[in-house]
Amino acid sequence: GLMLFYLLYPPINVVQYITFRTAAAGLTAFLISLLMGPWMIRTLREFQIGQVVRDELSTTHQLKAGTPTMGGLLILAATLVPTLLWSDLTNAYLWVAILSTVAFGLVGFLDDYLKIGRQNHRGLPPLYKLLGQCVVGAGVGLALLWMSDRGLYSTELFFPFFKQLTPDLGWLYLPFAVILLAASSNAVNLTDGLDGLAISVFTVAAAAFTALAYVTGHAIFADYLLLVHVPPAAELTIFCGSLVGAGLGFLWYNSYPAQLFMGDVGSLALGGALGTMALLIKQELLLPIVGAVFAIELLSVVVQVGAFKLTGRRVFRMAPIHHHCELIGWSEPKVISRFLIAAVIFACFSLASLKLR
Repeated sequence: GLMLFYLLYPPINVVQYITFRTAAAGLTAFLISLLMGPWMIRTLREFQIGQVVRDELSTTHQLKAGTPTMGGLLILAATLVPTLLWSDLTNAYLWVAILSTVAFGLVGFLDDYLKIGRQNHRGLPPLYKLLGQCVVGAGVGLALLWMSDRGLYSTELFFPFFKQLTPDLGWLYLPFAVILLAASSNAVNLTDGLDGLAISVFTVAAAAFTALAYVTGHAIFADYLLLVHVPPAAELTIFCGSLVGAGLGFLWYNSYPAQLFMGDVGSLALGGALGTMALLIKQELLLPIVGAVFAIELLSVVVQVGAFKLTGRRVFRMAPIHHHCELIGWSEPKVISRFLIAAVIFACFSLASLKLR
């Protein structure tokens, strides 16, 4: 993509700058998402690809049945096109991020496709879904090990708040990557239960990763913030900027009351993208802080299921926790706004943590 620009506009030096290309990619992604939205809604309606709702959810949720889902395809298109257009395609890090996101999207696509085909909310059996996520996670882990053999990547683990603590996981990095990616893709998937909730929380996390990728790839900033300086990570800033733009464009149609849902093709891909970003820029352990809302949603399900199996009693009125908040009397827009406030605070805290060492 970039080469095209160099050929057409050799005098334009500005294209070299990561900041300029990130802004351009974000804007391109936003426009694609915004302009393709109505077409996407119409097309999915024609194919009768509508949401199938859990039976035990309230009447307000039953009204959502039939809203076009699989809008995640729009987010993916709006992310990938600007990334391919504005970034240096010889970069290995970039391809790991792109292919991981697409592969998680494929697992989600299969799940959505089966849900719609059978007209129930079950889709891909949970075990197969988890297996699919683990296979993709293993692929990413192996790619990272391959890169580390060639000196392009480090299997060391860096702890937020602790300078000295950097254990090298070696081969253990593979299961670590699988667990991290399965957790992050499932966490976004579980959060995707209210209009605009997952995408707005995701966009905040992606914006934090845009900043993190930029400083990681920048020699002076990385040195100043005591980060691992990963020069190739700079190109990931463009990928993250595209995610932010695509997310905002999708939110235009997904905000309450939603005209389009992302489906699992969206949530698994976005969760996978966040997890892969964390791995690539060596901020694996900062991920639960950057995406703390997702972590809390995942945790609420683990706690609820665990408590029910052990004691036969429930901790929350309903899991994931956003449904619990609805059942204690918060309106849907209120839950969404409050979770978004939390997401912004956690993202700011994660960026602030860079100096707390």
